[in-house]
Amino acid sequence: MLRRVVAVLSAAAAVLTVAAAPAAAATACRPGAGSPACLVWTGKVSWVPDGDTPLIDVYGDGTSTPKSIRLIGVQAMEQTVYHPTPSKRRGECHALAATARVEQLVKAGGGVVRMTAQHASSTSRGRPLRSVAVKINGVWRDIGLDLIRNGYALWLPVPAEWAWNPAYRLAAQQAAREGRRLYDTDACGSGPYQSVRLGMQVNYDPPGDEHQNVNGEWMRVSNPAAAPVAIGGWWVRDSGLRRYTFPAGTVVPARGSVYVHVGKGTATATHKYWGSSVPLFANPTFDTRAIGDGGFLFDPRGDLRAWMHYPCVVGC
Repeated sequence: MLRRVVAVLSAAAAVLTVAAAPAAAATACRPGAGSPACLVWTGKVSWVPDGDTPLIDVYGDGTSTPKSIRLIGVQAMEQTVYHPTPSKRRGECHALAATARVEQLVKAGGGVVRMTAQHASSTSRGRPLRSVAVKINGVWRDIGLDLIRNGYALWLPVPAEWAWNPAYRLAAQQAAREGRRLYDTDACGSGPYQSVRLGMQVNYDPPGDEHQNVNGEWMRVSNPAAAPVAIGGWWVRDSGLRRYTFPAGTVVPARGSVYVHVGKGTATATHKYWGSSVPLFANPTFDTRAIGDGGFLFDPRGDLRAWMHYPCVVGC
């Protein structure tokens, strides 16, 4: 995120990413048995531009310039205007709520944070990838877990930084099951066809070599109702920033489906094409890395109307 910063914060130093400070000795990434080892840094939050990328003065790096730190495993909705004053921020539905939640947690922890990662070199778009925690009432509290468990953000699995995947995957599915925030289908206001509970299915593992069968990966939007549902302007995404917007005139037939194939092809009324030359959906793993993903359908108001997390670990 952090694609556009308001003029008052246009100084390049505010978002400059430099080499990370030396980390402390390795420690367990997460509580409990079986956690891999993580490196540890500390610092103080300068301010929170958005819900997954705080600016932090990392102690011991030889500079007081705050760095843009990307939270491991967290994908907040997109913010478009960044400002320390909340009333001046702008963004998609749910984006500002995630930013405000991070601010709330940081304030409760006195601004000091602990950052951990399995690999010091892990980055996202040039920003260090770190799990960030605040100490509240003497206990370190994982900001990413809080955001996902309470429905402020999506779970974004990171293969190289997998220590958080099992807890985050579970938290995302618990939040969805309870209809928390993002998973409250009219949180952004009553949208079109609000009474229809559309379905979402992701075919993440097509037959054969998926690189030779990119269109074998697809997302399916299904309509259980007895009347068609127009979804022009609606959009689907995975947990990353990739999204496909349905063109005007797209209709999910009554008791029928519309497919979005990941690859390229000629669109029909019920088969659309994302246009990717490579597969987009990670295959799940059932080991300690706990890799997975999800498919998500949003209406034009920004409400999440249908979703599928995989692999299922809650209420399967």
